[in-house]
Amino acid sequence: MATKSNGTSKKNGKGASSKTTPPPEQPPASPSPSPSPSPSPSPSPHQLAPRQLSGPVFSQPQPTADPTKFTIKHASDTPAYTEIDELNKEHKLHAMPFDAPRGVPEPTLTYADVVANNKTVLDEINANKQIVFHALGDCGSTKGPKTQNEVTDKLVSDFDEADSSDVPKFAFLLGDIVYSFGESQYYYDQFYEPYRDYHAPILAVAGNHDGMVSPLANAQSLSAFYRNFCADCKQGFLVSPDAGNLSRTAQIQPGVFFTFEAPYVRIIALYSNVLEDPGVISDDGTYVGNSQLTFLEAALNRVKSDKFKGALLFAHHHPPYVARGRHGWSVDMQKQIDTICDKVGVWPHADLAGHAHNYQRFTRLRPDGTQIPYIVCGNGGHNVQRLTSKGESPLRAPTIIQTKTATTDQVTLENYDDQNYGYLRIVVDSAQLRIEYHPASDGTQTKTPDDSVTIDLANRQIGHYDGSNEVVAQQAQQIREHVAKLKANTKSTGGGATKGAKAAKAR
Repeated sequence: MATKSNGTSKKNGKGASSKTTPPPEQPPASPSPSPSPSPSPSPSPHQLAPRQLSGPVFSQPQPTADPTKFTIKHASDTPAYTEIDELNKEHKLHAMPFDAPRGVPEPTLTYADVVANNKTVLDEINANKQIVFHALGDCGSTKGPKTQNEVTDKLVSDFDEADSSDVPKFAFLLGDIVYSFGESQYYYDQFYEPYRDYHAPILAVAGNHDGMVSPLANAQSLSAFYRNFCADCKQGFLVSPDAGNLSRTAQIQPGVFFTFEAPYVRIIALYSNVLEDPGVISDDGTYVGNSQLTFLEAALNRVKSDKFKGALLFAHHHPPYVARGRHGWSVDMQKQIDTICDKVGVWPHADLAGHAHNYQRFTRLRPDGTQIPYIVCGNGGHNVQRLTSKGESPLRAPTIIQTKTATTDQVTLENYDDQNYGYLRIVVDSAQLRIEYHPASDGTQTKTPDDSVTIDLANRQIGHYDGSNEVVAQQAQQIREHVAKLKANTKSTGGGATKGAKAAKAR
């Protein structure tokens, strides 16, 4: 970690990496084959048919030990990338078309839909007066389960909380879930197995590796992503064949772009397509058209007409800004997003992306004085990448990476981590949005973030987290009362305790 900004230092030691938290209440499944507490290696997806359940299932009934190897050894991608490099030299790589989501122009999914209107879960969030969730990207590993397990073990440890209001209610993956070409045969090892004990819904935007097609394969872009994240809810809740013997049901997103509505927060999810760089959400109609711009405008107009007061987040795979490294900025994509935001008059409270395999946090200073955090969290399990090449000096943060001009806003790199795997823990209540960064190397017994940023939802200024939920406020009141009693006791004894301590020190 380069610097600490609006965060606190680590206090606790590392903990064990076993997943031991019991799952929360989930809707009952229909009479389908029960999962084994210790699932055997996954059969080939071609040997299984989808299993239909009466409601969503998010985790296994009992925790199991982390695997030490993949069930399917990942084949070498060198021949495919050799061909891709040649195509790139000949300028033959381009964005790829995708299926229109259900419900255009603004495909929408609610948290209530995802949990099948589970009243217990929804009432708990309302009673807590806040929602907590995770976000991370670039999760799948081709080398083995070790780094994936390191991240998911720590994610799962966040379900072990004394206060129920701190328990995460979902995860939002920021793309590149399965490497290298989103192949269905690797979904078990890279997604279902590492998240088998994650006790909440998982949603996702697709990354370039989820949509890429190997030039040596006869495959359709995004086919496995659709099957595992965009199942049609009209068919009920299905366990994908790619899940093997595990029980997590496929997610029911309407497509690769959509609005996700949860208590206190809306997430506008965009698909930035298959190129390494830059991200593409719209073109002249040659490949992808402008359906995502139409969607974005419709979604922001509804935020405006609904007078939505909660946190508004944008989520996509390619980041608008990066400090250094192998991936570049997506300038045109950001201009297109900015144009719609400016037209409607609605801007996000924060922007989340992956793609760069590290953690980076930026602050964009808008002309009206508002501040927008742009956060890259692409170190979810796949090959952490340094921001400096051999011989380069380490980056110092904070540092301005883009100065204000007539056409650009000032952008400051606030903090980064290019050495560890990690994830975001996000807390939203009626007044504030807090985004924390947790490196997985801290271990499961550490609850202190290495970096954090808090945004006031009303004035859109970065500030300090005030713990405005009722539980924290109650604890603060108890502390104030205790301090008042101590002062009263000291005053009634004429400061005798203090005098006695001074006398002892003098002796």
